[in-house]
Amino acid sequence: MPRLALFASGNGSNAQRIVEYVTGHPSVSVEIILCNHPGAYVLTRAENLGVPAILFDRETFYGTDYIPRLLADKRIDYLVLAGFLWLIPPAILQAFPGRIINIHPALLPKYGGKGMYGERVHRAVIEAGEVESGITIHLVNERYDEGKILFQARCPVEPGDTPESLAARVHALEYAHYAVEIEKWLTNDN
Repeated sequence: MPRLALFASGNGSNAQRIVEYVTGHPSVSVEIILCNHPGAYVLTRAENLGVPAILFDRETFYGTDYIPRLLADKRIDYLVLAGFLWLIPPAILQAFPGRIINIHPALLPKYGGKGMYGERVHRAVIEAGEVESGITIHLVNERYDEGKILFQARCPVEPGDTPESLAARVHALEYAHYAVEIEKWLTNDN
């Protein structure tokens, strides 16, 4: 049974939907949620869902082997990024080759890279005059948002859209597709 660790930095709505999706699943489990932001609501969500959560700082993530050891101790098979904003360090990439997945709130390869998350992405899409946006689910490598694309879903950019109104449509795509695509990815990888 694949054992997942979720990484999140903020609200955790995608993390919650993933946990709920796999709860009772015969062959997938979420073992832990890892978070790098002390005030993130994902920590409350983890507690409410009964999933252990670990809070860590930048020095721990990049300067120690604590996280790779923790993942090994928990016998984690796959990593799922659900709104996690830091670049994954080489030690973790090497420990999980081809086994780290992420979701991005735009149609990559456009509007990706360092600093392109949340409202910033939606604002950039609108300001560029794009007629559509969406989500990209991709594997993680050593560069932000450049891993192999596994799935994309699209939505229109409407006249008069704000970053918030576009975000609402993009979030709907995330909620509809991320957990399902994770399950497909795990099935195809095993």
